[in-house]
Amino acid sequence: MKKFQFSLQKLMDFRQQELDRQKNILSALQAEKRQIEESRELLVVKVTEQSEQLDRVYRLGSTASDIAMRKRYIVTLQQEIHAREQQAIEKQREIEEQLSVVVEATKEVKTLEKLEEKQLEEYKNAANKENELFIEEFVSSQSVRAASGE
Repeated sequence: MKKFQFSLQKLMDFRQQELDRQKNILSALQAEKRQIEESRELLVVKVTEQSEQLDRVYRLGSTASDIAMRKRYIVTLQQEIHAREQQAIEKQREIEEQLSVVVEATKEVKTLEKLEEKQLEEYKNAANKENELFIEEFVSSQSVRAASGE
């Protein structure tokens, strides 16, 4: 009997490659989101530092233009934080969409794997039957030879 060959192997290989590609896209999106969040955290630290400096400037006394400039800078940083938060929300939406694509691709691969298992089981059953028939034929031919030799 010839060696087992899954009839849909090329399709399964293609689906597996597609699944790997979709997983890579998901990983890239997650990395981008982490980068956005890290950037946001750095901005939060900067706002805290600038606010502390502004408090010191208030206590020590400074010009109105210096104080106004520092306040504008803090407001700009806060706007950047808000922009990063919006980017993170959008990136999370993209991640969720990509996750559903990965789940669907995984289902397709699993379906093909189950089909391969079923075909392999059928192949093994057919091989067993073929072996049984061979043994039966061998035994009966031995019996015929033994009977004719008597």
